[in-house]
Amino acid sequence: VRMFVSGRRVKKWQFVQLFATCFILSLMFFWEPFNNHIVSHMKSYSYRYLINSYDFVNESLSLKRSEDGAPRYQYWINHKEKCQAQDVLLLLFVKTAPENYDRRSTIRKTWGNEKYVRSQLNANIKTLFALGTPSNPLTREKLQRKLVWEDQMYNDIIQQDFADSFYNLTLKLRMQFSWANTFCPHAKFLMTADDDIFIHMPNLIEYLQSLEQMGVQDFWIGRVHRGAPPVRNKHSKYYVSYEMYQWPAYPDYTAGAAYVISSDVAAKVYEASQTLNSSLYIDDVFMGLCANKMGIVPQDHVFFSGEGKTPYHPCIYNKMMTSHGHVQDLQVLWEDATDPKVKTVANGFFGQVYCRIMKIVLLCKLTYVDTYPCWAAFV
Repeated sequence: VRMFVSGRRVKKWQFVQLFATCFILSLMFFWEPFNNHIVSHMKSYSYRYLINSYDFVNESLSLKRSEDGAPRYQYWINHKEKCQAQDVLLLLFVKTAPENYDRRSTIRKTWGNEKYVRSQLNANIKTLFALGTPSNPLTREKLQRKLVWEDQMYNDIIQQDFADSFYNLTLKLRMQFSWANTFCPHAKFLMTADDDIFIHMPNLIEYLQSLEQMGVQDFWIGRVHRGAPPVRNKHSKYYVSYEMYQWPAYPDYTAGAAYVISSDVAAKVYEASQTLNSSLYIDDVFMGLCANKMGIVPQDHVFFSGEGKTPYHPCIYNKMMTSHGHVQDLQVLWEDATDPKVKTVANGFFGQVYCRIMKIVLLCKLTYVDTYPCWAAFV
């Protein structure tokens, strides 16, 4: 009887798989003329939650052999000695553009300040600004001279000789993982972040130190995108053609604005990045493809923000990890969010109740705001 029941279950599951496959194929081929926003998401979520297999995607994007003609980018600015210390908790890459000097300057004074982290948080981090070469031929030489001067002052820039542009973000990602693998494989964690991000470094360091004590592996956290469809609108800067990526959904990945991985994941992603076609210029998706090929699954962290700025409030700062979209207000936010008084706001029973109510009010909106999700109010 058990064998009979088991057989029926198998047949039922095979029927479900067959139905799901037919459903996906019908969406892909018969609904294509109506490929609007809703249909593309239906296709992607159907693929993600019914089939959920990217083996043939990885096989199709894998390079069969190392091509002799493949470009090898050289360092124009490098610091091989940056990571000589063996006790590096976090290797922090900040993705930046050559012209964004003011952003880099503010980050050096706030969340990217190595001396602050060492003296106040008792941890060793290494901050590097990752960029390519100035892309505008009219200002290239002048801007490059400024970058050389800036690096002589701060010793924190790595630069390769590819044009710094949106369509070369994947090259910038590969440069980060290549540098980490070559010059800093002993760092416990690696983080990559945009230069308009705010990172609450005290909260992040405390979190990473606790994970280090547990010896965590296969670790990858951030704001996770699940079942995201490729953008097929040719007017969007995120447009991806069918020739570049023909499937209806990307593997799960974290938003490129900010995410953290453990050292073992960094090594695996570097290995995969050498064997996957990097023509897909959306760097966070490429990261997802590399991780998927190596069997790494991203984990959602509710206090890694989406595209929007998180609310300005001490009860938010108490748990904050990242917030997106900060340029002019970065210095002020840093001073407010890292004020020691913030930690006392939620102390005691009444402090916890007060902060719970405030987080519900600030995060649980009727209209969608891409910051922290509503359930972050209950964490």
